[in-house]
Amino acid sequence: MDHVVEINGLSKWYGSKAAVQRLDLQVPRGAIFALLGENGAGKSTTIRMLTGLLKPDAGGATILGRDCWRDAVALRHEVGYVPEKPRFYDWMTIAEIGWFTAGFYKSTFLPRYEELISDFGLERKAKLQTLSKGQYSKVALALALAPDPAVLILDEPTSGLDLLVRREFLASMVELAGEGRTILICSHQIAEVERVASHVVFMSKGQSVLAATMEDLRKRLVRFQLRYERQAPDAESLGTVLQRNGIGRQWEAIILDPNRAAVETVRRAEGISEFEEIALNLEEAYCALMQREGTS
Repeated sequence: MDHVVEINGLSKWYGSKAAVQRLDLQVPRGAIFALLGENGAGKSTTIRMLTGLLKPDAGGATILGRDCWRDAVALRHEVGYVPEKPRFYDWMTIAEIGWFTAGFYKSTFLPRYEELISDFGLERKAKLQTLSKGQYSKVALALALAPDPAVLILDEPTSGLDLLVRREFLASMVELAGEGRTILICSHQIAEVERVASHVVFMSKGQSVLAATMEDLRKRLVRFQLRYERQAPDAESLGTVLQRNGIGRQWEAIILDPNRAAVETVRRAEGISEFEEIALNLEEAYCALMQREGTS
């Protein structure tokens, strides 16, 4: 598989605190890859190292085969970046910020920027300081897309936006991925990210807890529900137990990487009835994994 982003043993410390620890990750071409985790999980620090804004203390990362730190300047033309809180010269108009930024890029930047702001329904003469947060975010996205980057990195791009604007923004990511771009997105809007993501990595304490395609995630994280008459099944025999619940003779467990042979044994066991196997949605998977990490 063609991996556009490769992260190997990436680490960063702030004093004695590790923000990112020995992170390994591969992002295939054309993926919409979501980074999920609590505040302080290391997502933004990872993104800052990928965009060449922060030097790793150990390990490294490449985008399109180029080192994210050593080749940061060259990668500016290949990687679009929208930070969580973009800040521009707010006294400028939408057209002026495009003209100003174009000075750092190739001659194709400005015509493409003009096309993008038109597609986004933005008024060229509007001052940046008068824009709504949704409009401001669209300017940031237009500036990031104008160089026609192969990779787009988004750090909480929909933070603070209303529901309809968030959905419109995320839907546009699917179109961009369809054009062959690779998108790395960090977001707290888990339910909405599920609508567009093809891959996901769950991060905790600067490390990857689990990385998978969305299709594989639904196979690897499963809720089992059943009713038993005599003895409850041994959840540990089914795989890695993330949660165990139940009332009376109703039994339920969330299992990571279930042992299929053991599952079939339980399914056919005497006294077991109402057996159900349910794939988790992304929010349920997130909560199960993060709760386990919080207690480990």
